[in-house]
Amino acid sequence: MIDLHTHSLFSDGELLPAELVRRAVVMGYRAVAVTDHADMSNLDFIVPRVVKACRLLSEAFPITAVGGVELTHCPPEAIAPLAEEARALGAQIVVVHGETVVEPVPPGTNRAAVRAAVDILAHPGLISEEDAAMAAERGVCLELSARRGHSLTNGHVCRTARRVGATLIVNTDAHAPSDLITRETALTVARGAGLSLQEALEVLAGAEDLVRRLVGR
Repeated sequence: MIDLHTHSLFSDGELLPAELVRRAVVMGYRAVAVTDHADMSNLDFIVPRVVKACRLLSEAFPITAVGGVELTHCPPEAIAPLAEEARALGAQIVVVHGETVVEPVPPGTNRAAVRAAVDILAHPGLISEEDAAMAAERGVCLELSARRGHSLTNGHVCRTARRVGATLIVNTDAHAPSDLITRETALTVARGAGLSLQEALEVLAGAEDLVRRLVGR
């Protein structure tokens, strides 16, 4: 299992990064990203600490822990400079909290995220075909979410991504220990979104390629 969207108590998660990563190890994860919520107020506090923790935990445990951030509810015009700042602070992965239908995310967030060429656009809701096509061109992964509420539009995200050739990824958006899932459950999420078993397997394999790119930067 590879999960590139989780949260620790550095934002609204329940666990320290060490316990989050350790529980992922026990669940059989091969890689996990800690991507706590941030905006312009706390980015410089969160990123260095999460990145440091993930580096040390990758050395201590048999897992690749990737330190990053999820830019959340930010004004769309702030996303590109914040993503650039996050990378300058050492973030290995930059996720943007997309236009989920269950939260009042500012309109234009999806487009700003793909224009900024972030790594993952999380739970992008009723993403337009134009924005999904831009994500395909710019190498931005579109998330199929295992999280209740955010998962409501997985089918739309999947169909739209397939029409334009955008890359899909399955993540948990975990905030609590019970949110971590097995690889079998990740396959179920992908198939429930409309993928065949072979397509779902390819999506999960693609996450491995993304991890190699992220840690190799």
